[in-house]
Amino acid sequence: MLTLDEIKKPISANLDEFEKRFRQSMKSSVPLLDTVTRYIYKRKGKQMRPMFVFLSAGLGGTINDSTYMAASLIELLHTASLVHDDVVDDSNERRGFFSINALWKNKIAVLVGDYLLSRGLLLSLEGNDFHLLRIVSDAVREMSEGELLQIEKARRLDISEEIYFEVIRKKTASLISSCCACGVASVSSDEEIIKKMKTFGELVGISFQIKDDLFDFDSENMTGKPNGIDIKEQKMTLPLIHMLNQAGFAEKRKAIRTIKYHHDDPARVSAIVDQVNQSGGITYARTKMMEYRQKALDMLHSFPDNEYRQSLEKLVMYTTERNK
Repeated sequence: MLTLDEIKKPISANLDEFEKRFRQSMKSSVPLLDTVTRYIYKRKGKQMRPMFVFLSAGLGGTINDSTYMAASLIELLHTASLVHDDVVDDSNERRGFFSINALWKNKIAVLVGDYLLSRGLLLSLEGNDFHLLRIVSDAVREMSEGELLQIEKARRLDISEEIYFEVIRKKTASLISSCCACGVASVSSDEEIIKKMKTFGELVGISFQIKDDLFDFDSENMTGKPNGIDIKEQKMTLPLIHMLNQAGFAEKRKAIRTIKYHHDDPARVSAIVDQVNQSGGITYARTKMMEYRQKALDMLHSFPDNEYRQSLEKLVMYTTERNK
């Protein structure tokens, strides 16, 4: 099994320096704000987004100050979106810890998210990196559109496979796409390469989200979330959509009624999970995930072979082989 430490090797020193700069970028003279941002920093994730930025930059040229700015900009805007998401979803936990809204209530959480958003915008303006700001702003727009599209379609639980891919392209893949585009745009002005890396990131992001979908039906997953939690939250994932497409009218109607009105009933949710497994939904989703992964790898192979490309290849593999 690939480890992130192994993947990080070519950029480990860059990530250490990034951590210092990122922490500095969140500082505030307001004590309450500084307390909250320190709490956020201490509970940071796996650094996957900065990894995509730095590895893409290394693939396209020489990592520089603009690359650090790009990584900080994306991480600030992403963190802001997570803080706001927890408020929207009324979620009390984030990565096994209390969310900002759980500890400091919604009003403070929204204002902290706004602060992080403004810091990201100001950071890009200070360095005159308008081209990077444009890429990331486009991603934020798409993330918002994807979330709203999902909410709109989820009301009737009639999401087609086409709509599903449009939602995850906007909601999940756009951020990884912007990481890769910003990384290479920080070291090169070649629009063709920037566009290619943007597409590469989109393909990786889609396969990443399908992997997340599969965790809901995997009895051996290590995410800490029980099977069927997406069903309980009325989220239409690819394995579930495939099962509904294969089901007869009466069977489909019964499943939709369970998801709509009985999603808190463990026995009924378990029956839906079994139904998804029996319909071939898991196999179908895995096949789709592998297709997108292979497209991403094929695109990478059009670049010269070096340590950055090799680590990017490993990172692509990691996104679909991780167990949490």
